[in-house]
Amino acid sequence: MRSLRLGKRKPSKDSPVTAVISPSSPGSVGPVNRPGDDDLLAAPVVGARHPWQWVGTGVVLVLTAMLVHTLVTNDRFQWDVVGNYFTSSSVLNGLWLTLWLTAATMIVGFALGVLLAAMRLSSSPVLSSISFGYVWLIRSVPPLVQLLFWFQLASLFPQLSIGVPFGPSFVTFDTATLITGVVAAFIALTLDVAAFSAEIVRGGLLSVDEGQTEAAQSLGLSRSRIFWRIVLPQAMPAIVPSTGNLLIGLLKATSIVSVIAVEDLLYSTQLIYQQNYLVIPLLLVATVWYIILTTILSIGQYFVERHYNRGRRRQQPSSFAQTFRDNLPLFGTFQRRTAGGEA
Repeated sequence: MRSLRLGKRKPSKDSPVTAVISPSSPGSVGPVNRPGDDDLLAAPVVGARHPWQWVGTGVVLVLTAMLVHTLVTNDRFQWDVVGNYFTSSSVLNGLWLTLWLTAATMIVGFALGVLLAAMRLSSSPVLSSISFGYVWLIRSVPPLVQLLFWFQLASLFPQLSIGVPFGPSFVTFDTATLITGVVAAFIALTLDVAAFSAEIVRGGLLSVDEGQTEAAQSLGLSRSRIFWRIVLPQAMPAIVPSTGNLLIGLLKATSIVSVIAVEDLLYSTQLIYQQNYLVIPLLLVATVWYIILTTILSIGQYFVERHYNRGRRRQQPSSFAQTFRDNLPLFGTFQRRTAGGEA
């Protein structure tokens, strides 16, 4: 094998270039296969060992076994009482109100959030300032405080009127009659959802490349058509995960309406255990229902995400069961271990 080497000085245009020529392939320039390289390439690939993953998995399994043992053997949970009240009429009525309140506030609040996001990204300083001020104010006040404020609105405005500003009134309403507990809950939760969904939508819209808008404008499309048909569909993969989390959080946040005696799922169970003093079993009834509902919403979120992620480079799990297995420490560690051994 013949080798040409350069010195330390900087090579000129006429200086020779270092090269390695293999006798086995005359005229070719490139790396040389040394003896034993083929054996190294043919050797099996062994995955890296992660002993702490197995330790963590063992700890999780032990804690899970302890939890299950406690739930089964502790008679104070009174699972028979939980089963008796799980589908009682009062609990199901409260469940229905919780579902209605969640759906109504999410639909209206998210629609307002899209409008606020469009205002925030608008070139108009007035619209942008209004959107910014609204989001800042609502996100600064806890939802429970907003709920109590709207429920006590009659203390500030005994009557609400519709008419000419600073002029005569056409219709007058009694505030205490108009703003009931359910209405106050709807207003407070809707305004809160609108503020947070506005930031979610704004972040999703900013993730879309500006070239998409410029290309649509060059085709003569209107702004509304560009937004609804070009920008928003491309922003959905970034919007859906956060919106799903917001919806699940809203479902659980509806429990605060029990403070103003709105008979949702939690307040319905409270009314029962205030009569029979079975606090823990009735709280477990509400807990199990919340777990079921959030699980259903999580499954729905998975399918919506998979729909909007079609055609993207990032590989998506083929099924919800696969996603569930991948997120369990035991199955995840076992699969990585098996894959490393088979490779």
